[in-house]
Amino acid sequence: MDWYKQNFDSIFQKLNVDSNQGLSQDEVNKRLKEYGYNQLKEEKKDTLLQKIFYQLSNILVIILIISSVISFFVGEVVDSIIIISIVIANAILGVVQEGKAEKSLEALKKMSSPNGRVLRDGEIVEVPADTLVPGDVAMLETGDIVPADIRLINTFNLKIDESSLTGESVPAEKNSNTTFSKDTPLGDRKNMAYTSTIVTYGRGKGIVVETGESAEIGKIATTIQDYEEEATPLQTNLNQLGKYLGIGCLIISTLIFLIGYLQGRNILDIFMIAVSLAVAAIPEGLPAIVTIVLALGMNSMVKRNAIVKKLLAVETLGSTTAVCSDKTGTLTQNEMTVVKAYTDNKLFDITGKGYGIEGDFLLNNNKVNLENEGNLNLLLKGATLCNDAILNYSDGEEYTIVGDPTEGSLLSLSEKGGFIKDDLNKKYPRIKEIPFDSDRKLMTTFHNNLLEGKIVSFTKGAPDIILEKANKIYLKGEVIEFTDEIKKKVLDINKSFSQDALRVLAFAYKTYEELPKNISSESIENNFVFLGLVGMIDPPREEAKDSIKLCHKAGIKTIMITGDYKETAFAIAKDLDMANNPNEVMTGQELNNLSDDELKEKVELFSVYARVSPEHKVRIVDALKENGEVVAMTGDGVNDSPALRKADIGVSMGITGTDVAKNTAEVILTDDNFSSIVSAVEEGRTIYSNIKKSIFFLLSCNIGEIFIIFSSILLNIDIPLLPIQLLWLNLITDSFPALALGVEKGEEGIMSNPPRNPEEPVLDKAMALAILIQSTALALGVLLAFKWGLKTYGLTDLRKARTIAFTTLVLSELFRAYSSRSLKHSVFKLGIFSNKPLVYSTLFSFLLLLLVVYVPILQPLFKTFPLAFKDWSIILMYSIIPLIVGEIYKVLAHI
Repeated sequence: MDWYKQNFDSIFQKLNVDSNQGLSQDEVNKRLKEYGYNQLKEEKKDTLLQKIFYQLSNILVIILIISSVISFFVGEVVDSIIIISIVIANAILGVVQEGKAEKSLEALKKMSSPNGRVLRDGEIVEVPADTLVPGDVAMLETGDIVPADIRLINTFNLKIDESSLTGESVPAEKNSNTTFSKDTPLGDRKNMAYTSTIVTYGRGKGIVVETGESAEIGKIATTIQDYEEEATPLQTNLNQLGKYLGIGCLIISTLIFLIGYLQGRNILDIFMIAVSLAVAAIPEGLPAIVTIVLALGMNSMVKRNAIVKKLLAVETLGSTTAVCSDKTGTLTQNEMTVVKAYTDNKLFDITGKGYGIEGDFLLNNNKVNLENEGNLNLLLKGATLCNDAILNYSDGEEYTIVGDPTEGSLLSLSEKGGFIKDDLNKKYPRIKEIPFDSDRKLMTTFHNNLLEGKIVSFTKGAPDIILEKANKIYLKGEVIEFTDEIKKKVLDINKSFSQDALRVLAFAYKTYEELPKNISSESIENNFVFLGLVGMIDPPREEAKDSIKLCHKAGIKTIMITGDYKETAFAIAKDLDMANNPNEVMTGQELNNLSDDELKEKVELFSVYARVSPEHKVRIVDALKENGEVVAMTGDGVNDSPALRKADIGVSMGITGTDVAKNTAEVILTDDNFSSIVSAVEEGRTIYSNIKKSIFFLLSCNIGEIFIIFSSILLNIDIPLLPIQLLWLNLITDSFPALALGVEKGEEGIMSNPPRNPEEPVLDKAMALAILIQSTALALGVLLAFKWGLKTYGLTDLRKARTIAFTTLVLSELFRAYSSRSLKHSVFKLGIFSNKPLVYSTLFSFLLLLLVVYVPILQPLFKTFPLAFKDWSIILMYSIIPLIVGEIYKVLAHI
């Protein structure tokens, strides 16, 4: 129900409650049975078996399992065990690294207030928040976490920080007497307080209207649950590749078996060759290599301030085409900061970050000597004394504020000018006050010993009200008449501040010989002496602008989605070079008027979405995805969680981010820095590129092996390689170089390229042609070496010729690994020894080759023969062929 549209009588009647007595305990018990506890249901988690099954559902892995079973039943038990061991190790690594259990709802529970103060049986009692029911009369005070969705019935200067729910950086002022007849965005509902938001000022009383999953935060939790995970581009590509490889292997293996059978070869031998070839053709190490490369990528990203919770999210980052970013705390510092001040007919610019006290006052870009600025000093004193916030600092930590962020920014401003609140309060103690009221929009405090020892009242508030009530102005150290001409200039300054999306406060004062007896708004807050204006904003992060520029260079769209007002959002976006025209901004109300199809057509036209709700964020992400974009969504609040879950990749802030956002997202930025997203994207692109190199290397080697066997069958000659040799080659010798390729450094200019099309297969036409050429060269070199072995040693002992062929194949593939380091750059340009893991892995693989060739105990198992020096000279000559062909092809392909 739209409770914000209901008047008091309607609410009391519908919820059957007396606001002066509250509910009885018996009635509470009845309603607990009807509505349930004020808590969120947990999403059912996957069991360990389900997580393992998920890891094994890849088509490549399934084919490997089938190959392992076949190998076992034909007597190749060792081979079967090795294959299945790789599959199991891959599954375990995936489960451990990803930790599939979702913790979003647990975090939402933690954010709920553990207790709430309610009126029951006419008395105020404190009860666990999960026992609140619709109809409870709740009390709110400064510092409270709102325990349920509440329709306010009394408010006293009540302000609530709703940034985690709405994304708006400034606490919302509440007014219980306001009612709405039309649909109103969440951030504008002044008569409502919502679960998990924080009371920053004042107090209030209200009726609990929604609890648990019916509350706004509960709706978000339900939305998160309803979204199913979608396959990442890499998952889709690998599954597609596995399907094609499986079909191709089945066809070729069947052909080899049939041709061999028709040629009269031994059925068991030809069957084993067919099975071995099937295993050889499938890069069985690929699933493990991809998993390990992604895991190593996760570790690399930690060094770049990004924690990746799911392996495949590493690669998804690399294919990102659009980054949707929350404004508050992500693109901005989430710290209100005074950036301009106007007094004594002078416009000052103020430098410095957030709530920090380091900064300068500039006049016409020149640093100001504050000793000569009496008006400015008085303004700073007023901003400090007429203030209820506290500015805290702990060694080694950032400055923080207790109280209203707007007042906190004024304390930061004053300390930049050398005025410390505690010192001023001791020197000019507050003796009376008229607290801030959202109807008056003013706050007044009285102080002793100011301005020649007189009592002074400082008033701060909305500029239009103070300007209307001021009849004098403090200029050049004197109080003069506030003429229409002077007032017009001040109004123009106020207008320019507002056009820059600054939140503007005005300051005024009055002096008294003695404290007035009648202190009320009516008697005091008029006939002011106008003192000046200050303009503040939640400033953009300095590094965000460069990061956004790099995103644009990389072909990645940047989009701001915020709960703030249109003017504020556009000002920040313009400052960050995200938007240049107000027409690039769409509001939530305008978005409501569009159907999903209309939004899909128009979504690419806008760079900024302002005053939006969580549902709007999801619709924007959906529309972008419908247009083929791979969307990364960043955020830190509860309100961002549904969009984080819906996006292809959710990115949460690690410092300011709520637990809900962190546990919903796949990536957490440990420094809350937008630039870390760009670093993560770059790392993701590098990882995908390296996975392609590993696939390129493995497939060119494996298909070369197919060509060797298939050619020998078609030519009706002895087969150069035995099943055990093929399995050893693919399970051990290929794996280490392929893994080393997975840690290759990113190629130069990787962020200057546009994002890859997620529909583009891993094995594209250019790569397929390169694989065909390389495989042919590899097969040719091995067959020529085998032919030389047959000619030299004769047909009586095939072991020698097969050992030569086997050794040539191993060396060819090791040389091929170096050529695979780049699909376009020469290995000599990259530097032969610049990838040290590859050097070590190829040396290790070569050592394994020497073991099976020269160790007597292994020779019978692998059917090998110790090679002579002259054999090695021939082997080296033929094994270098694929490397030479590969390098020549790169030159010709990129002329």
